Amino acid sequence: MKKLLLITALTSVFALPATVSAADYKIDASGAHASVNFKVSHLGYSFIQGRFNTFSGDFSFDDKNIEASKISVTIDTTSLDSNHAERDKHIKSNDFIDAGKFSTSTFVSNKVVKKSDGGIAISGDLTLHGVTKNITLDANFIGEGKDPWGGYRAGFEATTRLELKDFGITVMGSSSYVDMNLHVEGIKQ
Repeated sequence: MKKLLLITALTSVFALPATVSAADYKIDASGAHASVNFKVSHLGYSFIQGRFNTFSGDFSFDDKNIEASKISVTIDTTSLDSNHAERDKHIKSNDFIDAGKFSTSTFVSNKVVKKSDGGIAISGDLTLHGVTKNITLDANFIGEGKDPWGGYRAGFEATTRLELKDFGITVMGSSSYVDMNLHVEGIKQ
């Protein structure tokens, strides 16, 4: 009888599905612990750097099951800031990103893969200037842990290069692309 109970108990333990779920995080944009930055060539002579001041998003992450991770971000394109009001007005005009017509840009991941070098490739749909294209972000996990306020945080950085013409954005001179650099810190929900 004891053997039967032991076998039944062991069978039920090993029959349980081994599910690990990713933790959900909200991007801490309001605390200025995240940023969406850009760098674009200025006529091939220098670079203009800037950022989008208003954005929101969330992500799920499990370092034991990277493939179950996902991210969703919404950017207010009217918040573009290159530290020069007249230039910002021109970049936001219909000459370029047309922020009046396309006031939001979104990114929603559809595949996350751990790369052999330890980095993370995050593929997903980026909607910018009314055009949706699949892009890949080259990301790195920075770290995770408790914060001084009783919460739990995880942080990443990611880069990608966008070809402006792919999104129907006017190209001036050799300024055919924009490099995006993202710093994301999330608070566990």
